Amino acid sequence: MDKKTISADGTSLAYESTGAGPAVILVSGAMSTGGTVAPLAVPLSRHFRVVAYDRRGRGESGDTAPYAVQREVEDLAALIEAVGGEAALCGISSGGALALEAAASGLPVRQVAVYEVPFADFLEDGAALYAEYRANLTDALAQGRLGDAVELFLRLTGMAEQTIQGARQSPLWAGMEAIAPSLAYDDAVMGDGLVPRSRLASIGVPVLAVAGDASPSWMREANRTIAEGVPEGTYRSLEGQTHMVEPDVLGPVLVEFFGA
Repeated sequence: MDKKTISADGTSLAYESTGAGPAVILVSGAMSTGGTVAPLAVPLSRHFRVVAYDRRGRGESGDTAPYAVQREVEDLAALIEAVGGEAALCGISSGGALALEAAASGLPVRQVAVYEVPFADFLEDGAALYAEYRANLTDALAQGRLGDAVELFLRLTGMAEQTIQGARQSPLWAGMEAIAPSLAYDDAVMGDGLVPRSRLASIGVPVLAVAGDASPSWMREANRTIAEGVPEGTYRSLEGQTHMVEPDVLGPVLVEFFGA
């Protein structure tokens, strides 16, 4: 990240910008940094000025206690100001929930695109699963058990136990533990884990909700519900895509939407 801006509470935010034209800010999800979503900047930067940033508490950005979702909305406000005073937002996974909240909060956002925000309305016992995850995550982080916190998140995503234990032996595990405290931030951004219908209804800009047709049906239905919940919403399904969407597949859909 080669640029910095300062949020309202004094937190330093690291970001990088590629391309030229109207600004599009990429908002990463849990266990992710700006570098995680940077590949998506490649197809977009041919048409727009694309900003990838490290959310607070991860990567090269700072952090300031106590955390609140509103602080992350203020972070986006600072980034929007830094890139010209208006931007479109593209949120991936739980980053999509943050992007939607930013738009509902009245930030100068012209459009919002989200990919597979994991709201649990159509997941069996989804609300209960999220509540149990939140309680266990809170305990693990309070006790400094960062590895256990990472495991809890990986199980929530549906990763097999054998794969999780193999990941613990990976050289990447230390980096995952380092970012684990930010799992509480994404948990807060997701609220009670259900589609925030009243907040969506207040969004006054076009919203595109996208899911992969190879993802579970509950994920597709959740994002269809997002599109139906905003006054100007559109739903798209991408053939053959899962939660790990290919940038070259999602990119053209975003270019069409943001260029409209």
